[in-house]
Amino acid sequence: MKNLSIYLVSTFLGVFSLQLSAQEAILQEDFNGDSLNMDLWNYEEGDGCPNLCGWGNNERQIYNRDYIAVEDGKLVITAVKDGEKYFSGRITTKDKFEFKYGEIEFRAKLATGQGIWPAVWMLGADISEVSWPASGEIDMLEYVGKEPGMLYTSLHTPKRHADNANTQKTKIEGIEDGFHVYKVDWNKDFIEFFVDGTSVYKFEPESYDADTYPFRKKFYLLVNMAIGGNFGGPEVDDAIFPQKFYVDYIRVKQHAE
Repeated sequence: MKNLSIYLVSTFLGVFSLQLSAQEAILQEDFNGDSLNMDLWNYEEGDGCPNLCGWGNNERQIYNRDYIAVEDGKLVITAVKDGEKYFSGRITTKDKFEFKYGEIEFRAKLATGQGIWPAVWMLGADISEVSWPASGEIDMLEYVGKEPGMLYTSLHTPKRHADNANTQKTKIEGIEDGFHVYKVDWNKDFIEFFVDGTSVYKFEPESYDADTYPFRKKFYLLVNMAIGGNFGGPEVDDAIFPQKFYVDYIRVKQHAE
């Protein structure tokens, strides 16, 4: 019996080791130093015009790199109103860090207030060729200040997108308080979303064609904070500014295909 127990433990450890080796750590962004790592990130600036005015959602902000900072080991995006204009920040890893399948984990602290719309998300790396929604979109964290305590996790596909997206709206007590850990497990056949270790949404479509599951290709990361717009607004409470959205880290472990 003792030898059998040793064999079972050894077998379990062997399987566990294989599972670990099937995941490769490909990104550990801890936002160290005092500036953004431009080998990894791009700034996206402006109001989206002329091709995508209002960033496709009638958003009010103008993105500007001056509202993005790295401080005390954290990414900080600040939203402000200056005169009659709103400013905020948006960064992406397009053309610099793109991957297919994996476990994406990040720790973040939300900005709050009517009109605020912080997000951490992904777009298909082929968006310049196929456009949206054929590119696919994975919204790992979306929060709109007009709905306190609510978190959105969504998937946009050619078949279901925008107001008809595959979406889970989850009530989470205290989501505005302090930092929380968000994780997405992205696989060939399903995508599952977690908050503080609890599953909040799992997407498994009935079919896997490009219209229903455009997620079998490379994607890239985006972090931003929008103001107003079709989803975050339309009303904006000017008394809330400035608002800050913090991201402590972003880690990606790639699944073996």
